[in-house]
Amino acid sequence: MKKAIFLICIFSSLLGFSQKRTFFSRSEIGFTVGQTYYLGDLNPYQQFKQAHLAGGLIYRYNFNTRLNFRANYLYGKVAAADSTSPYPLLVNRNLSFESQLHEVAAGLEFHFTPFQFGSSRYPATAYLLAQIGVFHMNPTAMYNGQQVFLQTLATEGQGTSFGTRKPYALYQPCLPLGMGLKVSLGKMATLNLDMAIRKTFTDYLDDVGSDYYVDAQLLEEEVSDLSAALSNRSLDGNPLGKRGTSSTKDWYVYAGATFTFRLGKGGGCFY
Repeated sequence: MKKAIFLICIFSSLLGFSQKRTFFSRSEIGFTVGQTYYLGDLNPYQQFKQAHLAGGLIYRYNFNTRLNFRANYLYGKVAAADSTSPYPLLVNRNLSFESQLHEVAAGLEFHFTPFQFGSSRYPATAYLLAQIGVFHMNPTAMYNGQQVFLQTLATEGQGTSFGTRKPYALYQPCLPLGMGLKVSLGKMATLNLDMAIRKTFTDYLDDVGSDYYVDAQLLEEEVSDLSAALSNRSLDGNPLGKRGTSSTKDWYVYAGATFTFRLGKGGGCFY
């Protein structure tokens, strides 16, 4: 009799362990929909200016009720134009760009309070997000009714005999940093609202990185007439005007809603 009770206890423990600690019961997949926008030389201050629809996929692994691993793919678009600026100096500069973004990132979410699926005691929490990622950019501009890719035009003399910089890479690292709110939708799903700013290590998300214009004649000789035309588009044509700010880097932001679904059943607690 004692052996039977002992075996039942062991079986119950194993069953509980399988319900609470399997890979699938700890894992979630989902999708996100929101907006991306850019902060940099062409939009130094205004939040959500020229925001564009964005979306992606997410995977989450719950270590416990306070910490999880998160990986995500994000597709979005960023753009800005001096013509929409409230500052006369920027309006006169007359530059513009847009770029599609493909980002892959992974990192950790830290819950401020415990979180459990389907729990009346811990149904929601705020969290911090810290990730490391890589994104692909390819800035373009409209010129004479056509969309022109800017990186190959070396608008600041990159890679030329008179340029001091190499052509910038289209793949760049980033650090998504943000915070959000997570709410349980029963025992199998969550709704998340978060916003994360992407610290980048490039000043060329907008193709603008140098403080001043390069000589248009030299660009014409070594690159093309199109390169010279897109390098300095200022309304007054001043070749000595200010093009950008080399001491700062560009940023972009994603804000949106995410729905995730557990891959397996299990207890509400992750311990």
